[in-house]
Amino acid sequence: QVQLVESGGGLVQAGGSLRLSCTASGRTVSRYFMGWFRQAPGKEREFIAAISWSGTSTHYADSMKGRFTIFRPNAKNTVDLQMNSLKPEDTAVYYCAAGRLVPVVETTSYEYWGQGTQVTVSS
Repeated sequence: QVQLVESGGGLVQAGGSLRLSCTASGRTVSRYFMGWFRQAPGKEREFIAAISWSGTSTHYADSMKGRFTIFRPNAKNTVDLQMNSLKPEDTAVYYCAAGRLVPVVETTSYEYWGQGTQVTVSS
């Protein structure tokens, strides 16, 4: 079993930044890669980025490259998502997930999900 808890969401003005954090626990967590997704009201869940547990391999959705960075802070069981130059269309619930299947862009590749954290970007 893997447990995931997101934090760091909130309200930010357009152009601002937020850093989300996902804390992972469980004996087998190191066997998984980690991903960040988001879901806006009325839309499907959208892939943002994924990272290997070692932190050496990352993959981004093309539309997320440049403004979003996924990384694993040293010596912590966390996976962070740094979001810069935020836009109102980035407003969504952001989810952390753990998976072992490919392709990493698909929600079905992930076994465990956090509860999500709301990000609201005002114009």
